[in-house]
Amino acid sequence: MTHTVLITKEFVFDAAHQLPNYKGRCEKLHGHTFKLHVTIKADVNPNDGLAFDFLRLKEIVNTRVIDILDHSYVNDFLEHPSAEMICVWAWERLADLPLYEIKCWETPTSSATLRESY
Repeated sequence: MTHTVLITKEFVFDAAHQLPNYKGRCEKLHGHTFKLHVTIKADVNPNDGLAFDFLRLKEIVNTRVIDILDHSYVNDFLEHPSAEMICVWAWERLADLPLYEIKCWETPTSSATLRESY
């Protein structure tokens, strides 16, 4: 029997941004310690018991997403650098992976989630 599992890796990065076309405190330049969860959906390989290697996922996400955004001005990469658009941007950079979900926390109590379509 094949078992499909979700594999999630957590990443943290510090960055600054400001939200254009937004009226409120976040329209001004400010920073966050962002948290990003990347979740892969894959079948468990009966030969090694793994669905997706955590180390491989870490290397890919760090190279394609975290190393770019960490200690950056996110507006340099996204026209609208909201948590929602960080999810979209990261998804596009990781699209060749069997993605299930990307979640980005802008604060400890505020996050956006992008999940695969059914």
